[in-house]
Amino acid sequence: MAEKRNKKLFGLVGKNISYSFSRGYFAEKFQKLNLQDHEYVNFDLTVINELDDVLKEHDSSLKGMNVTIPYKEEILPFLDKVDKKAKKIGAVNTVKITKKGKLKGYNTDYYGFKNSLKPLLKKKHKKALILGTGGASKAVAYALKKLDIEYTYVTRKAKDETMLTYDDLNQSIIEDHLIIVNCTPLGTSPNISEKPNIPYEFIAKDHILYDLIYNPAETAFLKSGKDNGATIKNGLQMLELQAEKAWDIWN
Repeated sequence: MAEKRNKKLFGLVGKNISYSFSRGYFAEKFQKLNLQDHEYVNFDLTVINELDDVLKEHDSSLKGMNVTIPYKEEILPFLDKVDKKAKKIGAVNTVKITKKGKLKGYNTDYYGFKNSLKPLLKKKHKKALILGTGGASKAVAYALKKLDIEYTYVTRKAKDETMLTYDDLNQSIIEDHLIIVNCTPLGTSPNISEKPNIPYEFIAKDHILYDLIYNPAETAFLKSGKDNGATIKNGLQMLELQAEKAWDIWN
């Protein structure tokens, strides 16, 4: 019984997450650091309200959580405190559980994205298109802002005049925005032939195409960019950087 009580549990909150980067990453990390009392599990929730049951069931052992699609915004009402940056971003992907059982939310996605994009940037990279408007796209927008890069959201239905729809995209817009970031799930395994509907024929060697997806390593979106000479990057390094940042927060 004592052993169970002393277990330190961490987990990923999401939906349809049987294949998750975090679980494998942290299992390997705990093994390397010989942390036999640490465990990382998936909390696959149909709706966010099921989080209450998770918290009740693991109230003494749960120390921290990562949050993924589609709950990065929906988790906010469950938190006792939200870090300043996460509040500005409006999305949380890391939760620390204090000794008193309070939940504090952070965003480490923006850190992972910013630091994985930075080495690719040149002076000409002044404007970006963000494909999608979910929780991850908000962290991307915040990082771009910090890097002094102007950004515009692209979505199926524009919510206001600051956004573009996919139908709006033409040669001059693509040529004017040399960074294109895919924050949609289009192209994720097993649906690897899918990709965002943009005019790829106008992408050229000065472009950076960045996909938050890491499985497959080269999505149809990235392949289309590479075929036109663009620099491409998937989301693996971003995930590794955000995971390490989350580990720092939990400890």
